[in-house]
Amino acid sequence: MKQLFSGPALATFAAAAVMNVSAVLAAQTSITVGMQLEPPNLDPTGGAAAAIDEVVYANVFEGLTRYQADGSVAPALAKSWTISDDGLVYTFSLHSGVKFHDGSAMDAEDVKFSLDRARAEDSTNAQKRLFTGIASVDAVDALTVKITLSNPDGGFITNLAWGDAVIVAPESIENAKTAPVGTGPFTFSRWVQGDRVELARNPDYWGDAVALEKATFKFISDPTAAFAAMMAGDIDAFPGYPAPETLPQFEADPRFRVIVGSTEGETILSTNNKAENLSDVRVRQAIAHAIDRQAIIDGAMFGYGTPIGTHFAPHHPDYVDLTGGSAHDPAKARALLKEAGAENLTLSLKLPPPSYARRGGEIIAAQLREVGIGTEIENLEWAQWLEQVFRGKDFDLTIVSHTEPMDIGIYANPDYYFQYDSAAFQGLIEDLKLATAPADRTRILQAAQKQIAGDYVNGYLFQLARTGVANARINGLWENAPTQANDLTGVSWSD
Repeated sequence: MKQLFSGPALATFAAAAVMNVSAVLAAQTSITVGMQLEPPNLDPTGGAAAAIDEVVYANVFEGLTRYQADGSVAPALAKSWTISDDGLVYTFSLHSGVKFHDGSAMDAEDVKFSLDRARAEDSTNAQKRLFTGIASVDAVDALTVKITLSNPDGGFITNLAWGDAVIVAPESIENAKTAPVGTGPFTFSRWVQGDRVELARNPDYWGDAVALEKATFKFISDPTAAFAAMMAGDIDAFPGYPAPETLPQFEADPRFRVIVGSTEGETILSTNNKAENLSDVRVRQAIAHAIDRQAIIDGAMFGYGTPIGTHFAPHHPDYVDLTGGSAHDPAKARALLKEAGAENLTLSLKLPPPSYARRGGEIIAAQLREVGIGTEIENLEWAQWLEQVFRGKDFDLTIVSHTEPMDIGIYANPDYYFQYDSAAFQGLIEDLKLATAPADRTRILQAAQKQIAGDYVNGYLFQLARTGVANARINGLWENAPTQANDLTGVSWSD
């Protein structure tokens, strides 16, 4: 066999080969993750968009507790805690040696600052209700925090696991929207707005080091472009993949793994309960009966999704199947509209960018048209939706997935964007906060589900499935989504 290289040439070739192999191996400590929506900012304590937590939860910011992949809540910055016999005083012991990414120490004063800020009268925290039961927060010493509640709250430890409850520092919070500083295993590198956010491994992380040296979140709103980017290898994983119709192609390709799981995302036809034409429960009930859930799941989600009849996740043990109370019945819908004197309605339908909303909106518009309700569809970008719909309450109908875990309590807030104001429901949520026995909590949660279903507060469509695609060599991505997160702390590549 003829020798192609000898002497110096062979040595040069061998060195180049080693360098190439090293480069390939080094590349496997980075990951590019696709996301359909770009976050409006990067401060999870000051914004409602799920995309914020999808970038920073567990990666950049940490709370006293945290959600794990299986939905359980585990210690995070708090290594342990005790609860007083009356259920009012929680004493947390913090991990020692924890530093923020700017090098400053994280201690009990930062916990006090974070929670006091979240519950302050002028707080902009999107889930301020999580903290309303806190009477006081005291820094006992540098590593001990005492939180006193006004009343016992069986869900308090879970509340602290939300992204809205992460621990921040007063020195860096003013710039958190564009340059977040947390305690997590990844540090913020840069945000190229309109394109990507880059993170780097934190060399001074207090906990177990992560396998990845670099993580990039790439924003691709168009489903066709998302498919092309995955196929080309420009994206390594797309946990919330926006083109479910193409999943069979990935399933047939050994380079990829399709990941289908559940989410906490109740996808609803959100209804402005104080709008002139929608304050009558008969009109809302008519809309509910005009909706064919399965047609929406098949047409907008290509069969991925579970029908729901209330704002509660079907995989939760306390779920009640109430879909029968708003079954597809166009004749009943038309009769209710006639009874309410609302036979020729035209309603605004403002849709955010996700494909479930845009596709679902067209289907729902056709279904409403069949019973005599016209719609004026307006497609909004995410920032517009937050400004007009979520904050401005300037809408009749919209479609959105509420991806926060166990968030039925939002219906107790009359100022929330769908403006449901029920003293009876508010009383149920107050009772829930006081209940600690599992049987009592189940009874109250089931009553709450029935109340909002019976009041037809919103059109309840389906539980959003988590359909993802990833390089087959990637390990550790969450299958289910117990909270809105792309947690990269356990992600690695196989050789």
